[in-house]
Amino acid sequence: MTDNKNEEQTLENETIEENAAEAVFAEEEIPAEQNQDPAEKDELQLAQEKIAELQAKIEEMDNRYLRLQADFDNSRRRAKLDMEAAQKYRVQSIAGDLVEALDNFERATKIEAENEQTKSLLSGMEMVYKTITDALAKEGIEPISSVGEEFDPRLHQAVMQVQDENFGSNIVVEEFQKGYLLKDRVIRPAMVKVNE
Repeated sequence: MTDNKNEEQTLENETIEENAAEAVFAEEEIPAEQNQDPAEKDELQLAQEKIAELQAKIEEMDNRYLRLQADFDNSRRRAKLDMEAAQKYRVQSIAGDLVEALDNFERATKIEAENEQTKSLLSGMEMVYKTITDALAKEGIEPISSVGEEFDPRLHQAVMQVQDENFGSNIVVEEFQKGYLLKDRVIRPAMVKVNE
């Protein structure tokens, strides 16, 4: 019997220990952060700061990349426009010199021919003049029309003003020197007389 009592006592003790252990585990659990020691907290905070720092660097690098890409696209577009302009206006430097030669040809062709030799020479000069003007026209160089047109300060250079009832106000009356355009760019403005 004593054995039974001892067994009962042992069982009772085990039950009490189990209940006590369950009570300890059933107690309110302490959050993991409170359970951590201060060194672990500092490491976690440092890791979070490092992550935030790296994310800021990534964002900065992305912005820098996008700015560089935009700069590259802009410079490529500018270079393309410059190349197109250079191609479009490639004859501008020589055209300025050639229009001076055209002025001389025009003056020469206005001379009155007195004999056959002079007429032949003038005919040859007119052919050369026409050949040059045709070649310039192929490159987009055209004379500026002036007489009877409204004065345009971008195209005309007024050297005189007159009062003429035959023309309206601000109309070009006479052209002293032809002006020339290269496509949409003025090589030389026309020198004109304008009605007030």
